[in-house]
Amino acid sequence: MNTPPAHPPRARSRGGRRTALLGLLAMTPIVLTACGSAVAPAGDDAPESHGQAVTIDNCGRELTFAHAPEAVVGLMPSQTDLLLRLGAQDQLAGQAQVATSELPADVASLAADVPVLSTDAPPAREDLLSVAPDLVVSPTEYEFTAEQGFASIEQLADNGAQAYVATGGCAERRSSAEVTDLLTDIENLGKILRAEDLAADLAADAQARLDAVTEAVRDQEPLTVAEIWSEGNMLGAIGAGIEYDIIRTAGGDNVFNPDAPEFADFFSAEITPEEIVSRNPDAIVFGVTSDAQHERVVEYLRATFPDVTAVQNDLLIAVPQSDFYPGTIGNIDAVETIAHQLYPDAF
Repeated sequence: MNTPPAHPPRARSRGGRRTALLGLLAMTPIVLTACGSAVAPAGDDAPESHGQAVTIDNCGRELTFAHAPEAVVGLMPSQTDLLLRLGAQDQLAGQAQVATSELPADVASLAADVPVLSTDAPPAREDLLSVAPDLVVSPTEYEFTAEQGFASIEQLADNGAQAYVATGGCAERRSSAEVTDLLTDIENLGKILRAEDLAADLAADAQARLDAVTEAVRDQEPLTVAEIWSEGNMLGAIGAGIEYDIIRTAGGDNVFNPDAPEFADFFSAEITPEEIVSRNPDAIVFGVTSDAQHERVVEYLRATFPDVTAVQNDLLIAVPQSDFYPGTIGNIDAVETIAHQLYPDAF
């Protein structure tokens, strides 16, 4: 059926069944294009690479850049997309995990000649180091797990590269991440790339889209929402992290929340079908990785929860799994998708 969101191996495991959960990873080629997001200029109009040194804090680490990076790698299409919108197309030395989702149509051509370092998993250490990056941008810290054969942050540093992790993907923030963490990433990367003007425009567009949703749903009676994943005979709920905040921002009242003990140190928890029945949500949200998977999940939900309000009212909301990754414009897409389906008359 559908998999746990946004690379669950990046969070801490809790037991054998959780280990099985952590092994699940399938992601989608379906992408909702970020409406109104400008594509940055290339060539003579690209951001300059000189100026004063820039220092930022990232996941408890201090990163200093004496000049704009000249060889940048995006470790997920979501991060590559953001880099392209910040004018870094001429600095891109590599892109990774390209089979997990497609780049939006308005920027895809800009990455056509960028070397592909991996398809459906983070690149092997030697493959990443082979392009001699000086900046590597990732949605979470998992992509730097040396035990998995990936280049660690320390190994990158030894080879002259710095790692930037999406704010919402930092290990200590993964369960408390918010949609607006994206604005922090835009600002930070704008400074690093010396593309502050482009970053300001992109952040303003993202904030305007969020504000439009907030205003539209302000007077709506909140509908209850359960965000779930399923795989084989396993069923899980998401009650924390950016996924939780996406539903909150869209105006939904999540029936699972971070204060529950099962989400104390992990944003997702395995549950029984009876827990969905007892909460009887008005809507069910789930990530999808393909049209076929979408159909399978809907079939499962209808067969398993025929008396739940969400199923009876056919309010089953599919969101591309990639839109749940930390540090992506897709987070805004997900908010809009969920809000429009929860409250169609408000828009």
